[in-house]
Amino acid sequence: MEFVKPIRGIDEIEAIKNELTAQGKERERVLFVLGINTGLRISDILNLKWEDIETAAVKIRERKTKKIKRFILNDAAREALNTLEKGSPSAFVFESHSNRNGGEKKPWTEQYVWTVLSKAGKACGLESIGTHSLRKTFAFHVYQKTNDLPLVQKLLNHSSAAVTLRYIGIEQADMDACYAGLNL
Repeated sequence: MEFVKPIRGIDEIEAIKNELTAQGKERERVLFVLGINTGLRISDILNLKWEDIETAAVKIRERKTKKIKRFILNDAAREALNTLEKGSPSAFVFESHSNRNGGEKKPWTEQYVWTVLSKAGKACGLESIGTHSLRKTFAFHVYQKTNDLPLVQKLLNHSSAAVTLRYIGIEQADMDACYAGLNL
């Protein structure tokens, strides 16, 4: 499995949004915006149904942990979702249009989303971008905004602060810059 990184720069985030739009991938752009604004794992994003996001407070059962997660959709996520044509309440928000067997509708695959995000990232000069970059980007920017590591740890359901720091990509260069900038 390839190691992916958070998208650190706001300009890089905007570049990916613009690239997805330029590629005619508006629904994928909405998924990108939703992911970086909620911190959900891709498996949870793909399994969202319209009925899940109708209320102010979204409540889902995380697929990985089986825990109940409650969160609100901020303005950016809500505005992005409002650009989509709403499906029936039980339809997946990111429903696949390829239904070869005529059976039950399914959401997009993680592989499809990874391919789209990776391609958009490379077009913007970013390497190591994938589906998990959305969650890492959310965590990185929450930490940058709040400097509240316990909050980020709780938002991500991590077992330790060390795991969270590694996850959000706090690197040696960041620590070196901290030392260099202290000068007491």
